[in-house]
Amino acid sequence: MDPIDLTKSLCAIYSPTGKESAVTDAVAGRLTGLGYTVERQPVSPGRANLYARVGSPTVVFTTHLDVVPPDLPLAEDDEWWYGRGVCDAKGIAAAMIAAAERLRATGETRVGLLLTVGEEADSDGAKRAAELEPRGRYLINGEPTENRLSIGQKGALHVRLRSTGRAAHSAYPEEGRSAIDPLLTTLQRIRHLALPHDLLLGQTTVNIGMIQGGIAPNVIPPDASADLLFRTVGPTADLGVQVKRCLAPGVTMEVVFDTPNVRAPALPGWECVVVSYASDLPHLSAWGTGYQLGPGSIRVAHTAGERIRKAELREGTEAYVRLAQELLAREAA
Repeated sequence: MDPIDLTKSLCAIYSPTGKESAVTDAVAGRLTGLGYTVERQPVSPGRANLYARVGSPTVVFTTHLDVVPPDLPLAEDDEWWYGRGVCDAKGIAAAMIAAAERLRATGETRVGLLLTVGEEADSDGAKRAAELEPRGRYLINGEPTENRLSIGQKGALHVRLRSTGRAAHSAYPEEGRSAIDPLLTTLQRIRHLALPHDLLLGQTTVNIGMIQGGIAPNVIPPDASADLLFRTVGPTADLGVQVKRCLAPGVTMEVVFDTPNVRAPALPGWECVVVSYASDLPHLSAWGTGYQLGPGSIRVAHTAGERIRKAELREGTEAYVRLAQELLAREAA
C-alpha cells in the first residue's frame, strides 16, 4: 500500500472535529476490504472510533482522523502534498495503515490500528477508547515529530474566564458596570505570572486565544469572556490557584479541560525530541507503554500552509515498521 495515494484519498474527505463520520466510514470500508476485523466504538451521535486488528495485538498504532477548520484545497507537486490534514494527521494515519500492511505481509498479525475522533478538541475519542479490548502492550501514537521519537510533551490547560457587569448608556457610565474592565485587569495579572519551568519540558506558556464581550460601543458591556490555553509542564493544581488569585471582582474561572504532560522512554538508535503540544497520548495510558512519532512538522499544522513531503510520508512508514518490530522483538525476548 502506498501512503501517498492513501493520504490523497483521506484528505479529500473533510472531517473537522465533530463531523468525522464520512472519513471513518471510508477508512472502515478500506480496512474491512483488506481483511481486518473493524470495530466501531460510538463516542457521540454520528461519531465513532475505529479499532482494526487481525489477531490479538501486542503493538497498536493510533492517531486521529479529525482536523481543524478551515478546509484547505488538496494539491500536490513532485515533492509535497498540500491541504488540511496532510500533516495533522491523515498523512500519519495513511503511513500507519501502510506500515501495518507491510508488517502483515511478513506474517505479523500482532499489530492493531486505533483511529480516534475528537483529538483537536477535548480528546473525547481517546478517553472513550480506554473501554476497548483487547489492548496491546505498546502504543505508538502518531503526531508530527519529523519522524523523531518524542520523549516528552507538554500538557494543556484550557481555562475560560467570564465577567459579569450591568448594561447602561455609555453617556452615563455611573449607571452601569463594565464587564470588560475587570476581565482586562485579570488578563493583565495573568500575563505577569511567574509560570513553572521544567528541565525536560521547558517553560509553561499561556495563549489568550479568544476574547468576547459587549454589545455596542455606546453600551456599557454587561458580559465578557476570554479563553486561555496554558501549555503545562507539571501538575496544574498550583497553577489553577495562581490563576484564581488573579481574578478581579466579578470574574469567574472554569476549567474546560486539563490534559496532563507526558514523559516517554528513549530508545537506543532513535533521534529524540521534546514537543510543546498536547495529544491523545496521555488519555491512552491503558493501552500500555506509549511512544510517539510521525512524519511532518507541527509548525505547519493548523496553518494555511499545511503540507508534508511525500518522501517523509514514506520514511514515516519505514519508521513505524522499524519501531513496531523492535517492540515486538522485546516482547518475544
